[in-house]
Amino acid sequence: MTTQTAPTARRRRTRARVAASVAVLGVTGAVAGLATYGTFTDSTSPVVTTTSTGVLSIDLTKAAGAATLSLFPNGGFLAGDSESSPVDLVNDGTTALSRVSLASRATTSSALDTDPVNGLQLTVRDCSADWAKVNGAWSCSGTATTLYSGRILLDQALPGVDSLAPGGVDHLLLTASLPSTAGGGSVGGASSHLDFTFTAVQRDGAAR
Repeated sequence: MTTQTAPTARRRRTRARVAASVAVLGVTGAVAGLATYGTFTDSTSPVVTTTSTGVLSIDLTKAAGAATLSLFPNGGFLAGDSESSPVDLVNDGTTALSRVSLASRATTSSALDTDPVNGLQLTVRDCSADWAKVNGAWSCSGTATTLYSGRILLDQALPGVDSLAPGGVDHLLLTASLPSTAGGGSVGGASSHLDFTFTAVQRDGAAR
């Protein structure tokens, strides 16, 4: 009886060990599976950031010695006449500009603005200092640059002006003139009303 029961007992113990081994391997496999699909996270303290948009703004101010912002207030021109008006153009915003332009349009039109040869002409000059009236004429004590010269109707960028930068100021002198060749013809007795507009365009955004 003993010789018959011993192998059976050993077989039972072997099955138990195998079963136990399989169970252990199963648990190990499960742990390995959890490790394979596990995720790791970490975090830092909050970082405070501040963002804002720039302010786009330009302003026309009364230039030194000018009594009014009205351009060419005398109005009447004879052939060969000219009249000048100083204007300060100020970038009073917080952002840089890509373009500042000057445009004019005729709300009442005539040969004064439609005739490109005998009609009114415009010159725009920029002085590095205030324009000052000396002996009845406007004078620049610094460096003067001509930004535009041509017919009175325009839509023109003003190149290299200081007002492209925030806080920049341009001391402009706008001069309207009627050519000496304008005597008689369709220009004689003509009348035009003109509006002038300065326009600022913000610079393009860039990655930073």
